[in-house]
Amino acid sequence: MKTLTIAGLQKPVTHLIQGSDFFTHEVYDKVCSVLDNFFAIGGNTIDTAYVYRGGQSEETIGKWMKERDNRDQVVILTKGAHHNADGPRVNPQAIAADLEISLGRLQTSYTDLYALHRDDTNIPVSVIIDALNEHIKAGRILAIGASNWTHQRMQEANDYAASNGLVGFSFSSPNLSLAKPNEPRWAGCVSAGAEDCAWHEATQLPLLSWSSQAGGFFTGRFAPDKLEDKEAVRVYYSDANWERLRRAAELAEKKGVSTVQISLAYVLNQPFPTAALIGAQNQVELESCVDGAQIELTADEVSWLENI
Repeated sequence: MKTLTIAGLQKPVTHLIQGSDFFTHEVYDKVCSVLDNFFAIGGNTIDTAYVYRGGQSEETIGKWMKERDNRDQVVILTKGAHHNADGPRVNPQAIAADLEISLGRLQTSYTDLYALHRDDTNIPVSVIIDALNEHIKAGRILAIGASNWTHQRMQEANDYAASNGLVGFSFSSPNLSLAKPNEPRWAGCVSAGAEDCAWHEATQLPLLSWSSQAGGFFTGRFAPDKLEDKEAVRVYYSDANWERLRRAAELAEKKGVSTVQISLAYVLNQPFPTAALIGAQNQVELESCVDGAQIELTADEVSWLENI
């Protein structure tokens, strides 16, 4: 499996990152099967978060790592400081509290990658970067990033870090997919548009895309007259996305692959380092993703797919 390098890590990060938002104690046997198969096929990076499944996602990963005794082989990406019912909580106190709990659940002393799950533009980047650097110095975090931050805030944070001799963000994790959302899928979410991608190309900062396959939009489950999935209708149903789906199917036929594999290849063939978070729940889905990650697209093909 192809890999990319993230500043602050000695271990490479695989282009496919196994998602864990369906990991619970109830399906622990399935969790083990998914992770065992993912690592057997060459993956090494797992995405999780403080808020996933009330903590069960992190707990099951921690239990799996302890049973396999493989912590040194795993790249953990976890996220914290998500808003709650009281509102935004991207502050030093919430970061410290969430991180401590996450590490306890994961049964580890450090996380390889730590991302702020949301942003709060009322908090100066200096306060956030200073707080995160304290955890880096203490060895609790190896590399920091942000999920659902604008590229402008990312740049502001990294400018502050550079001018003060501190560690800045080494990666960003917005949504990037061939299907362009009509509106945020969830409150506070950020999807990478043309300006964001241009910034990533200029900076070469790695982008780790969540919902990289647009919630299954390219699997064949959806059509303009299928309106049962209200979230999909709200977020992805548009004339432009139906045309992108048609073009992906056309290119897939030419290359002898599936349409959903083309949508994954789109994410992994950007002019900057990328990785795709996937939600594979069985061997068939995993192998489809692995094969899709091997597809090479030209810049012209990427442009033709997305620019309607």
